[in-house]
Amino acid sequence: MKNKALKRLISGFSTVIISLTLFSFKSVYPPKTDTVPANDNGFKIRTIIVDPGHGGYHPAGAPGNFSPGARGSYSLERNVTLAVALKLQDAIEKELNGVKVVLTRTTDDDVAWQRRAQIANENKGDLFISLHCNSLADRRVREVVGHKHHKPVYRSIEVPDRSGKGVLMLVYGTWRTKEESKAITQTRIEGGDEGGDSEMNTAVDPNDPEAVILMNEYLRRYRTQSLRLANLINNEFVETDGRPSEGIREQGVLVLCHSAMPAVLVEMGYINNPDDEAYLNSEKGQDEIVETIVRALKNYKDEVEQVAK
Repeated sequence: MKNKALKRLISGFSTVIISLTLFSFKSVYPPKTDTVPANDNGFKIRTIIVDPGHGGYHPAGAPGNFSPGARGSYSLERNVTLAVALKLQDAIEKELNGVKVVLTRTTDDDVAWQRRAQIANENKGDLFISLHCNSLADRRVREVVGHKHHKPVYRSIEVPDRSGKGVLMLVYGTWRTKEESKAITQTRIEGGDEGGDSEMNTAVDPNDPEAVILMNEYLRRYRTQSLRLANLINNEFVETDGRPSEGIREQGVLVLCHSAMPAVLVEMGYINNPDDEAYLNSEKGQDEIVETIVRALKNYKDEVEQVAK
């Protein structure tokens, strides 16, 4: 069962080497050279999962399922992410020949993160892009409210922190490797490529060298490609659009580490910053965000599909 997948993967790794120049951030990732896997016909990106973050009430209307996300002065994250996702779907399918886009939600209703990852894995996505809006928590400050015995009397109050501005890329933290391994096992090794029962296969047998090699290659490849895609998107935002950026960070994002594919979360701007909120809600801003991501995807697609040329 695993022999075929292992041979196909190893064959792909030996076909071509593509240099992927990465970046440095708090957890240092030096430039690396990555091999890109291919099947016998040449690897192609065929399916991209686009995940509009957050949502409204669950269809059942159960309490506690309302997840609008971050709030601006007049808009909600859930509405912005869905608007951009729908535009991104149209642009990708128009600009990237042969690529299908699957949305994790198409309405205002919320979708649990488990279901979002399930949708991505069921559709055998080649990439997962989650769209979000950032926000900063209120700041606690002290102010003078009077004097007593010639000394000032203070009280603490919370005031909005609107200092955040620009974009941020997130990839799953390395401490989430266990969840990523389980998703890969269910989707790619046993339950996916070789037709096994995905519900029964939840871990790689440490005594099976073929399975261990296959898992390690998937983990390494998806990690490297996630970082590469995040870097490409970030560069387009900064170098082409001139937007401020906080760079690329690791974070324990569950929907990313449970999706068995390269995955990036794009924080498109700070919705509680007046300038960013106006940009995120404007046609011009949304169109620019979409164009930026599409440019990065074209570059990424060209790189990983070199083996097919």
